[in-house]
Amino acid sequence: MGMSFSASRTQRSRAASAIFWGGLVSGVLDLLYATTSVVLQGNPAIVLPQAIATGLLGVKSFQGGLPTAILGVALEFLITFVATAVYYLASRKLTFLIRRAVLWGVLYGIAIYFFMNFIVVPLSAAPKFDHTWASRASDFLVHMFLIGLPMALAVRRYSARGC
Repeated sequence: MGMSFSASRTQRSRAASAIFWGGLVSGVLDLLYATTSVVLQGNPAIVLPQAIATGLLGVKSFQGGLPTAILGVALEFLITFVATAVYYLASRKLTFLIRRAVLWGVLYGIAIYFFMNFIVVPLSAAPKFDHTWASRASDFLVHMFLIGLPMALAVRRYSARGC
């Protein structure tokens, strides 16, 4: 009985570590990329997290100052932690997600891109932002390599050996 409790606690610890690190790294990389893009376009950095918060608040998010920016950052990390948790849970049965983490992480990033852009954002209160083909292409690559891949690598790192 002590062994199963210890093993269960170890599994929870591994899951928490995988989800924490995968969500944290992908969230930070995504925020850095997007904030840099916003600043290079001549906007203040606070616009990026406020734009994320428009998903809940609509355009009034931009008048909310620091509180709506904080909400936007919190939403970013909520999304990346949940997405990492989904990958982790799937990897418990689909062990190829661990064995081929680079391939499946990139593909997972693509799936996240399409899910966010064609389901989440259209169903949210976010206004329609104009995107160029170049910005869409770079967003697509960011989802592949800075979001999906770190999630998959974190899950592989904290998964039990032999999966």
